[in-house]
Amino acid sequence: MLIMLKKIFQKTIFWLKAARLYSAPITLLSWLVIFIFALKHGGNILAGIISLFGISLVHLATNLIDDYIDYKDLQKENRFITAGRDCKCAYIRSGEATTKDLRNVILIFLSIAAFCGGILFFLSGPAVFWLALIALFIALSYPHLSSRGLGEIAVTIAYGPLMFEGVFYVMTKNFSLDAFILSMICVMFVNTILYSHMLMDYDGDKNANKTTLCTKFKNKDNALKLILFFYAFSYILLGFYIYKTGNYLYLLNYITIPLVIDLYNMLKQYNQNPKSLPKVQFWHQPLENWDKVKTTSNAPFYLRFFFARNISTIFMLLTCIAIIFG
Repeated sequence: MLIMLKKIFQKTIFWLKAARLYSAPITLLSWLVIFIFALKHGGNILAGIISLFGISLVHLATNLIDDYIDYKDLQKENRFITAGRDCKCAYIRSGEATTKDLRNVILIFLSIAAFCGGILFFLSGPAVFWLALIALFIALSYPHLSSRGLGEIAVTIAYGPLMFEGVFYVMTKNFSLDAFILSMICVMFVNTILYSHMLMDYDGDKNANKTTLCTKFKNKDNALKLILFFYAFSYILLGFYIYKTGNYLYLLNYITIPLVIDLYNMLKQYNQNPKSLPKVQFWHQPLENWDKVKTTSNAPFYLRFFFARNISTIFMLLTCIAIIFG
């Protein structure tokens, strides 16, 4: 019995890592913002926690679906195997798991998420069904949308209005204009994490004939400039939101601007030399397993990816502070 439980535990850990559990803070922090916002409007705590579990599973399943489709693409031509970074679909390429295993785990994740949706349906009302249906559609279609340069649109919907209005609804049984505006402010920081990832995969995606929003630009330098638009949109809309709500604690969010400038310069340097590894500063932290990662060829990628994620994390936490004390 203990041996069986140990194997189940090891398998669970394996698949959570494969599903890129390190990206979970992206979901957790976005959820936390609207969870706290809904609590201030008398929201149901239990419904909010159940929604987090379901949302997280859909997020992880989407990552695995992306891997499944990417691996199918990598198999089409031998040159595709070396087109992406070394870590792309590594657990399948190494033989640690098969595509059949991958399909089964995706089904398990989505089934548990659907069960969470069923509970929320009875707790909060029929709108949950339509919200879950939209979430499932985005999860299943995301790899296809991403390969057509529409991944950022899917992320904007999923991590913006869908998550914020969805969580607010299951907790309060209502929708909110303020929640919608807040979602559009926060989601741009999530979007830049995805966009930074795609920007650093620009050459690999080009070689593999994979269309992303980045590769729609003629060169990497032009693609890089779009990241400034995402951040600028958020900061400008935040100014309007401060004026609308009269909550001046949101001004604290603007202290992330120097971090954004640093990330932009680091990505610009990566465009010029993908092997460049800037000196790690305290504001780049945390960097998971950095002592091990910094010795690998993927270190330049992960330093920038983790930093983009950390900027988003700081922005979300400052937003939570403004909601709580504002």
